[in-house]
Amino acid sequence: MDTPLRVAVLVGSIRDGRFGPAVANWIHGHLGRRADMTPDLIDLVETPLPTVFPVLGSPPESAQARNLLEAVRPRMAAADAFVLVTPEYNRSFPASLKNAIDWHNREWHAKPVGFVGYGGFSAGLRAVEQLRLVLAELHAVTVRDAVGLQAPWAQIGTDGAAVNPGADTAAKAMLDQLAWWGQALREARTTRPYEV
Repeated sequence: MDTPLRVAVLVGSIRDGRFGPAVANWIHGHLGRRADMTPDLIDLVETPLPTVFPVLGSPPESAQARNLLEAVRPRMAAADAFVLVTPEYNRSFPASLKNAIDWHNREWHAKPVGFVGYGGFSAGLRAVEQLRLVLAELHAVTVRDAVGLQAPWAQIGTDGAAVNPGADTAAKAMLDQLAWWGQALREARTTRPYEV
């Protein structure tokens, strides 16, 4: 059997009272039950990143900013694939998630990204579609199927278990695609390093 894919799960919301951890625990549970994937949960509340960027091409000036980055960057670099857990705020994704994306570049190259969006009427899918545009610029490969949770508090319990079995079906479909792309792109990066 191939070495399991290392999948970084980014919890995008840092809002007080957020529902993101329950959604992240649910998808983390799905990943943990798979033999072909090993999850690494990166919560942007527990691993905050600087919000002030240095001059383009320069390292952060403060030791604090460098330390914050070093708590996340090696984990992003080690990932073979990503799952972004994002709420939808005002028809888009939160600034905290964009900040985490922008602090990294090569860490995204030629790696697949799956999505779990959540929100009200649109189930977070407008945020997901905008993330696809951002990640294309970073040479990431987004998988076709995304998970969209409409009124997630009615679908996922605070214990991380799905109340709606359709959510579990959607998660499996997305993770199956992520596994295929993850294996294919890992083999490709090993055989022929991705250079841009």
